[in-house]
Amino acid sequence: MINLATLTGAIMVALGKEHAGLFSNNDELSERLTVAGKETGEKLWRLPLGPKYDKLIDSKVADIKNTGGRWGGSISAAQFLQRFIKEGTPWAHLDVAGTAMASGDTDINRSWGSGFGVRLLDRLIRDHYER
Repeated sequence: MINLATLTGAIMVALGKEHAGLFSNNDELSERLTVAGKETGEKLWRLPLGPKYDKLIDSKVADIKNTGGRWGGSISAAQFLQRFIKEGTPWAHLDVAGTAMASGDTDINRSWGSGFGVRLLDRLIRDHYER
């Protein structure tokens, strides 16, 4: 399972407009996405997930809260999404806020919305999931 979202401004603080944030519970899927990104020019940078980050979205008054506070905002947002992934399901989240909405004018992007991730996912599917 792969989701793309313009989820956080925090990813733009961390990575700017050149790389999308990659969060994954599966090393093989993460590597495949990274390679596809390099081949298509839609670059990804993997960031960590883990129990200490997950604790940031625990709540004393609710089942879960949707923000972990100021520090590690893109990570706690990914942890929030991960809580809804069934155990054992390979999953990757791409936070594309900087690359999809704030990217500059290039040979393939002539507008505010770049369509970041379409070529990357097309390459991933072609190389690994189509016969």
